[in-house]
Amino acid sequence: MKIGLFGYGKMGKMIERIAQDRGHTLVAKIDNPSQDVDYESMDVAIDFSTPEAAFDNITNCFKNKVPVISGTTGWLDKFSEAVNICEEHKSAFIYASNFSLGVNIFFELNKHLAKMMAGLEQYKVGMEEIHHTQKLDAPSGTAITLAEGIIENTPYEKWELDKSGDKIIPIKSIREGTVPGTHSIAYGSPVDTIEIKHEAHNREGFALGAVIASEWIQGKIGVFSMKDVLNLS
Repeated sequence: MKIGLFGYGKMGKMIERIAQDRGHTLVAKIDNPSQDVDYESMDVAIDFSTPEAAFDNITNCFKNKVPVISGTTGWLDKFSEAVNICEEHKSAFIYASNFSLGVNIFFELNKHLAKMMAGLEQYKVGMEEIHHTQKLDAPSGTAITLAEGIIENTPYEKWELDKSGDKIIPIKSIREGTVPGTHSIAYGSPVDTIEIKHEAHNREGFALGAVIASEWIQGKIGVFSMKDVLNLS
């Protein structure tokens, strides 16, 4: 598989190493919007660029029939427009706030638990996420996805950072050391607490998931998710 990589920071370099270990070739490393891009050389594009560059990177690939795997955050106000362009040009697209295989299983576990807890008013939900000090945004995109999964399946209506209230999911964000990412969700009552937790040991899981998604999307047309890649019902 020939991969075009948009964004060549820490994650891009890790994707490069893992892709090569799995027998793939990087045919382009685009880290500047002014770079010329040879779309015909690519079987797939992986985008971990910047919010400012992501939409153009992604849609230019669609227009050239190159499927895209994107983990860039901060541009999703244009997500629907990107999907329309993907469908118009019969390309393929997977976006995920987190490509870790374990996290995507955790997303589904979170939804299932939320459904079970939906009618138990004595339990109040809370969420905590911990990341390294270089991560400036809060809460994490993964935490937001988890909160949205709870909102879809319970009477909770929104999430707030460091704020609790009726029908509000409180999210606590901690930035310390070099923690790659820990997310926990707890349902507490006066008599007990039920908690689920995902702890990343390093960032390789994120890169591996993006490469696996790239392998899976070959030959497909449409808009998919990691739920499709992992065949999670």
